[in-house]
Amino acid sequence: MNVAPVAANTIASQIETIVHSHEPDVEVSEIAQEYYIPAKKQDTNTSYNNEDKKLTVRLATGAAIYAIGMALTVFAKVPLPIELAFLIVSYVILGGDVVWQAVRNISKGRVFDEHFLMSVSTIGAFVIGEYPEAVAVMLFYQVGEFFQSLAVKRSRKSISDLMDIRPDCATVRRNGELITISPESVAIGEIIIVKPGEKIPLDGVVLDGDSMLDTRALTGESVPRSVHKGDEALSGCMNQTGVLMIKTTKAFGESTASKIIDLVENASSRKAPTENFITTFARYYTPVVVILAAFLAILPPIILGGGWTEWIRRGFVFLVVSCPCALVISIPLTFFGGIGAASKRGVLVKGSNYLEALNNVSVIVFDKTGTLTKGVFNVTDILPANGFSKEQVLEYAAEAESFSNHPIAKSILAVYEKEIDQSVISDYKEISGYGISVMAGEKKVFAGNTKLMDTECIEYTTCEKAGTKVYLAVDGQYAGCILITDEVKPDSKKAISDLKHIGVEKTVMLTGDDEKIGKSVAEELQLDKYYAQLLPDQKVEKVELLDSKKRPGSKLAFVGDGINDAPVLARADVGIAMGGLGSDAAIEAADVVLMTDEPSKLVDAIEVAKATKQIVMQNIVIALGIKSVFLILGALGIAGMWEAVFGDVGVTIIAVLNAMRILKK
Repeated sequence: MNVAPVAANTIASQIETIVHSHEPDVEVSEIAQEYYIPAKKQDTNTSYNNEDKKLTVRLATGAAIYAIGMALTVFAKVPLPIELAFLIVSYVILGGDVVWQAVRNISKGRVFDEHFLMSVSTIGAFVIGEYPEAVAVMLFYQVGEFFQSLAVKRSRKSISDLMDIRPDCATVRRNGELITISPESVAIGEIIIVKPGEKIPLDGVVLDGDSMLDTRALTGESVPRSVHKGDEALSGCMNQTGVLMIKTTKAFGESTASKIIDLVENASSRKAPTENFITTFARYYTPVVVILAAFLAILPPIILGGGWTEWIRRGFVFLVVSCPCALVISIPLTFFGGIGAASKRGVLVKGSNYLEALNNVSVIVFDKTGTLTKGVFNVTDILPANGFSKEQVLEYAAEAESFSNHPIAKSILAVYEKEIDQSVISDYKEISGYGISVMAGEKKVFAGNTKLMDTECIEYTTCEKAGTKVYLAVDGQYAGCILITDEVKPDSKKAISDLKHIGVEKTVMLTGDDEKIGKSVAEELQLDKYYAQLLPDQKVEKVELLDSKKRPGSKLAFVGDGINDAPVLARADVGIAMGGLGSDAAIEAADVVLMTDEPSKLVDAIEVAKATKQIVMQNIVIALGIKSVFLILGALGIAGMWEAVFGDVGVTIIAVLNAMRILKK
């Protein structure tokens, strides 16, 4: 039995138990997969494949026969039957598949589509004696469809190349040997070896080795990231310099690369309102224009009398121009390209609907810790008192905090940097909500907040600076205060400024920290409003309040870390997870995932969304505008079949090429 998706050695015992429960005498054995040679990928996503080559030959053959027939007619003055023979053969080669597809669609109840329009209009042209025009329309229609197909494939290939981060194989250590196997067969906890130039196949922790990782495929960042022993290594990153020994922490299907690929591949399933509108529009538009073409061909001769051939010709021209290909193809392509352009910048958008929603964001609400600030506590000031030095204050504080795992304690120990002799520490007491009491040698040390100082009746000087304060007392005497703050991220201020510049009307910060810290950060970043000392449920209430006051028709976005802020992310119109690299909770909870810890990525996301919508609107105007002109000209008899070709095929090519511009954003 071959088990690919799940590692065989983790389920072997379960299989044996199940088998023996039914057939006790059956022997269950595991056949090791000694070596794995990754199969060469079939390049099905190339922009010009074998099918395209066959189509090129067919179009060239049909065009050549058409050209020969026309040449014989013009220069040799051959009889009509010979001319017709060449034109009919050419038409069958060029348009046989279109007519056949139209017949198949009609048999399934799908009548009004581009195949039906082209089949009726060209066969009709034959009926009224416009033989060369009929073949020409089909030829140029097929050429237009061919170039359109190449454009779509090129667009998809650029995205698939970007997201081609799934590794083909993994080198795993088993029974003291290194073997190459499929990544799906690697179990959690196994040791894999990743050499320079190889992709990391599964998420894990570095056991040994130092290297630089190219994270461009995940984050869009060109600067490599260094990893050392104990660091997390994510699948999809390219190992650049050293050999890494990694202990896997996730199965292949749950690793970062697989989740990102799945996210991008499924993004197109969530259609934007504009896409849904175009789909609905095409469904009603096509039968309407067919009916109008029929009226155009039939009513004027009946009402005005005579001229059937001319009005039927106009009706067929009307049909050719009316084909909605430009809209039906270019609009979804533009949104798909927008999702690809965003992922190129390290922004994962879960669907076209969220990409379009980013255009209308008027209010952005930020969580503070880990979003606008680094979420890492640092000692920024030491304020000694009563003759104590800064070094003494820091030493006593480090001794008091030496048994604590609290982030504040860790920040103090990180600054102290010296080895603490914990044998001299005794009578350690952690007083919840107050601080710590401890004996450091012969000294009684208290480290905590103002409530602890008040409880112990210690006179102290209140620190008015914004931040978390640790007050210190030694043998009942106030020794000083240590100020600890969460640093603002370097690009937070610029990100807020840029958001306002691109049209965001209001920026708000929510935080559980005290009023002074919230005010300090809000003023530094020039936010429009802030709310401090909030619990998670209170954050939801504030978001609902802000949502009720936003401009009608606009959207509210919430930016958080995707873990603690899941309720608020779900409540916002657009939930945006910050720093989602490797975070399962972020990818699951949010609509948009910023793969790095940079707030400026949000500006990139909105810029791509606006560029996408701009191209979509351009294509709608181009397609409907030009087609309307040619429909009128065709109805008036000014435009003929040749003009109709541009009205359909030309406009489609223009719209598709315009849609591809989004990939360069």
